[in-house]
Amino acid sequence: MALDAFTLARPLLHALEPERAHRLTLRALGSGLVRGTPAQVDPRLGIDVWGHRFASPLGLAAGFDKDAEVMGPVLSLGFGFVEVGSLTPRPQPGNPRPRLFRLTEDQAVINRMGFNNAGIEAAAARIRRWRENGGRGLLGVNLGKNKDSADAAADYAQGAGLLGPLADYLVINVSSPNTPGLRALQGRRELEKLVAAVQDALPAPAPPLVLKIAPDLTPEDRADIAAVALAAPLQGLIVSNTTITRPDSLKSRYQNETGGLSGRPLMASATELLAEMHRLTEGRMPLIGTGGVASGEDAYRKIRAGACLVQLYTALVFQGPALVQRLHRELATCLERDGYNQLSEAVGVDSA
Repeated sequence: MALDAFTLARPLLHALEPERAHRLTLRALGSGLVRGTPAQVDPRLGIDVWGHRFASPLGLAAGFDKDAEVMGPVLSLGFGFVEVGSLTPRPQPGNPRPRLFRLTEDQAVINRMGFNNAGIEAAAARIRRWRENGGRGLLGVNLGKNKDSADAAADYAQGAGLLGPLADYLVINVSSPNTPGLRALQGRRELEKLVAAVQDALPAPAPPLVLKIAPDLTPEDRADIAAVALAAPLQGLIVSNTTITRPDSLKSRYQNETGGLSGRPLMASATELLAEMHRLTEGRMPLIGTGGVASGEDAYRKIRAGACLVQLYTALVFQGPALVQRLHRELATCLERDGYNQLSEAVGVDSA
């Protein structure tokens, strides 16, 4: 199925229960039924981060390919990188279904998945096979904790020890609203202990260590996270995860479902937080902007707010895989319009 065939398939997919539709999408990608033949990305969009050359700043956010099943097919759609997970040490089923809801009128999704995944060992085996079979591309690995774990730091350290050698960057995810107590790990003392435990577990040479934060933070939380990030061996932040708030603008009948909201309604608040974290970290570390990106202009706003890389996911649910190449074209147009010769020149210009 070519990329533009999604326009024909979308009514069928959206007639299905969202989680079933997602599984079918993964199977279609894994079987080669959906495949990309991406055009050459405008070289102005390339950027150097963590010693890697990202041909495109656009990446697929964690949550789509939880178990590292379709890394290669996803990269073939034109993404500059893909992030798998969240992955926990032991397999877990996640929260009871239904736990995924499309808010079509709002171009948004609510999920309360609960880190459902097959565990770090299964994912590590898949990533190794992919690499051994010639798989190429930049890969982020997103780590979580098991719901019933009494020692969060030990869970993240175990994931780091096994998956760190396989990742181009490693993410500590303490920002999902769907695992009880997880967001409490964003407090300064807890975060310092957690980052230290993960760092100790990493092999040498260690991949860049990145922290994914929530959008629902107090000013004190934001300042503490920035201080920890600058003092600890962190090399980046992902800003931000889903929100537990519900904007008054929501129209869908699913708007009051419990879980994290993603998509269009998150764009403004997540971008404001991104600019704030760029200021608080003094522009000294790479930021990945995510939350609400659905157009090249959206991605450009994230970059101008301080992101050097941008992730998306929810917009693909509504616009399909051809969105990636459209974003490339629109983003290049934004750079040309404002007189920038390279993407890096626009990073953070609006965050002062």
